[in-house]
Amino acid sequence: MLLLGIDIGTSSIKVSVVDPVTQVAIASAQYPDEESPILAPQAGWAEQLPDMWWLQVQQAIQICNKSGKYDPKDISAIGIAYQMHGLVLVNKDQQILRNSIIWCDSRAVEIGSKAFEAIGEKKCLERLLNSPGNFTASKLAWVKQNEPDVYDQVDKIMLPGDFIAMRLTGAITTSESALSEGIFFDFKESQLSKDVIKYFGFDTSFFPAVQPVFSNHGELLPAVAKTLGLKAGIPVAYKAGDQPNNALSLNVLNPGEVAATAGTSGVIYGVSDKLAYDPQSRVNTFAHVNYTDKQKRLGVLLCINGTGRLYSWVKTLFGPSVSYAQMNEKAAQSPSGSYGLRILPFGNGVERMLNNKPVGAHFHNIDLNIHSKEHIMRAVQEGIACAFRYGLDIMRGNGMNPSVIRAGKANLFLSDLFAEIFVNATGVPVELYKNDGSTGAALGAGIGSKIFASPAEAFSKMEKIKVIEPASNNKFEPVYQDWKNLLSEHLKINQ
Repeated sequence: MLLLGIDIGTSSIKVSVVDPVTQVAIASAQYPDEESPILAPQAGWAEQLPDMWWLQVQQAIQICNKSGKYDPKDISAIGIAYQMHGLVLVNKDQQILRNSIIWCDSRAVEIGSKAFEAIGEKKCLERLLNSPGNFTASKLAWVKQNEPDVYDQVDKIMLPGDFIAMRLTGAITTSESALSEGIFFDFKESQLSKDVIKYFGFDTSFFPAVQPVFSNHGELLPAVAKTLGLKAGIPVAYKAGDQPNNALSLNVLNPGEVAATAGTSGVIYGVSDKLAYDPQSRVNTFAHVNYTDKQKRLGVLLCINGTGRLYSWVKTLFGPSVSYAQMNEKAAQSPSGSYGLRILPFGNGVERMLNNKPVGAHFHNIDLNIHSKEHIMRAVQEGIACAFRYGLDIMRGNGMNPSVIRAGKANLFLSDLFAEIFVNATGVPVELYKNDGSTGAALGAGIGSKIFASPAEAFSKMEKIKVIEPASNNKFEPVYQDWKNLLSEHLKINQ
């Protein structure tokens, strides 16, 4: 008996096959090797092709199967993690109606701002725990306003993970966690938000059946099973957004526990038991994977759009022939502070923690006689860490004060240098674990299919790699304050 986890990232798809006895991946695969394209028909837009994800999922599973380390017929359940907030539209024949408008697309900011004002800021924050902002509901409203021919054909709206589950099973479902991340969920009433539906004029039939995150979301179709070498009828037993799933992967389920990730975007995600919100909606609150009406478990999410995306951009420009590991080695050759070079790591869409202002990415204090690629590579990591610190201070102002942060040893946290800079910038120790999103999704499927009696049992063998403590002679604070002053100047310019 094995479990299959699928992680639908912005850059690529990763799958893992996990043995529930050891709770360890016995095989993993990622596809494609190069980063998937983000389509930008206009400035501030970001789209991807849903069928690209589906083709990549199939390729990744088939590559994993070819490892020869397991019998694909032994897989008994599937779990899916996915990039959050994307909008996928299908007609009654389950045909895609347009490209997916993904999480970092900025076109609906003004629509969300008008909804926030019209519905009432106090009501939105108390019931939705967020402004409609640039989330899925506002993206759907943009389609309604600007592409009425497409909107008139809509039968169901989905998030990226719902779409992949549909392709696997033919069934379309959602969850309270998914509805909350789209800003469709009223936490006071524990149902679809009447205020959002009424204001935007959405048809309630657009929304799939609501089921628990850990439950049967459909069973593998015979034709798909044959293509993938799997057993027909096995359930998709878990679906969650990538950040709630990352928290699950790190066994972050209880109030006060905090996770972080630094992939295409950077996230700090803390669990709370209070229906609380940031008055400016700079950090956002969603239903966590273990949220129920009786036991409130909320995920408080800080998102920075441009973390790994900026590092990827720098690699393309300054190190196309080197690996990320080699970039990290080069960055470590530069001294702390990068000889005054400061980088604001934005520019991948508007940033919620900056009140949706289009700040952009900026390089400051370049000295043509001093700075080299090595200094730029380190300054990027320092700028990203400073952005994390800036956002964490917002979370602290809202009552989230972590004593430790858990992270998977993946993406930017593969860099020992970045982990060290992150810890010194935030002043919070980091525990690094072996788990990743696809492994977490697989174990989530084990919970949903009742192989595990509880999440605690599913992660009872989680392997801690190491703990990184802030330096005793931490001298990073002046670097951060200098960075923060530069950001303040840019925020004034964009008022």
